[in-house]
Formats: sequence, C-alpha cells, structure tokens
Amino acid sequence: MSEIKKIDVNSLYSILLREIQNDSVQEIDSHLYHSISDMIGKLKNQGYDGIESKIKDSLVKIITDMVSLLLKIRIEKAVKSNVIDYSNLLDEERYILDSDDELRQRRETVLSATLNGRLKLLETVSENHKMRSIVVRFLKPIDQIVGSDLEKYGPFDAEDVATLPFENATALIGKKIAVKVSWED
Repeated sequence: MSEIKKIDVNSLYSILLREIQNDSVQEIDSHLYHSISDMIGKLKNQGYDGIESKIKDSLVKIITDMVSLLLKIRIEKAVKSNVIDYSNLLDEERYILDSDDELRQRRETVLSATLNGRLKLLETVSENHKMRSIVVRFLKPIDQIVGSDLEKYGPFDAEDVATLPFENATALIGKKIAVKVSWED
C-alpha cells in the first residue's frame, strides 16, 4: 500500500471551501479519506488530560463535521444529474454511489416486470430476496433453530457470528437476539 499523505485541518478546510464554491465535483487527492482516517486515528490515540483532552475532542469534532459536509456535498453533486460523472470521484464515493445505481436497477426491474405482465420474473425476484443470507452476530445465547431453508443452525453463544437465511436473521434481529454484521464491523 502506498504511503499515506499527511493532511491538516487547514488543508481540509481549503478542500471543503473549494468544493462548496464550485458546481462540479472537484479533483482531490485519491487518498484523502485514508489521510483523514489516519489523522483522526492518531488524534484519538493520543493520551491527553484536562483542557488538552477537551481541545483534542473539539478538533476531532471539527474534522468530523468538515469531512461529513465534504462527502455530502460531493455525493449530492454527483447525483444531481441523471448521468453520474465518475471522473473526479474517489473510490470511497463510488462505493456509496454503486448502491444508488443498484437501487435504480432493481426499481426498474420490478416496475418493468409489473407493467409488462412478467409474473415469473417477479416471483424469481421475490424468491431470491427471501432466500438470501445475512451474517449476524448474536447478542444472547440461543438454542439450535431450524432455518426457513429447513437446515439446522446453532446452538449459538453471545458474540458468535453466523450466516442465516434472511427470514430467520430478520426475526432474530427484530427480537434483539442478534445484530446484522456489515462490511465495516
């Protein structure tokens, strides 16, 4: 992996200001989010006491607010037209927008199948959605269960992680027995 470039609050502010002042997504360093993450991580790991700790916490809050605003503005600019211009977007921003694209495609599939009388396609979409699996982390112990796919799962202890059928996972999540595990966890 390449070396992470240093960034400071002033340069982050300049990037944010430039993004606000322009209508199009601006070209920025491709490792910006890595640099910011590195900076915040180092700040949070510094052991300060008293007033220095409060200053550090305030600085982290300011950086967090600026990054949140920068990301929000860049994503909003990218989606304001029907055709997304990916040229100046960073990989992390493209990751966010990919879900938007998938949402549009799924919406169009369901709408088209419904309006064109394609019942089999709707049934397939519905069945595939029900049969998908979800990774969960258990918050409480639970005895063995029989999944909606008629397979046996468990027993599980608190903190165990498992892949379960969608229906079972959502039921356990709803009962606060488990939580969904995402890529970021």
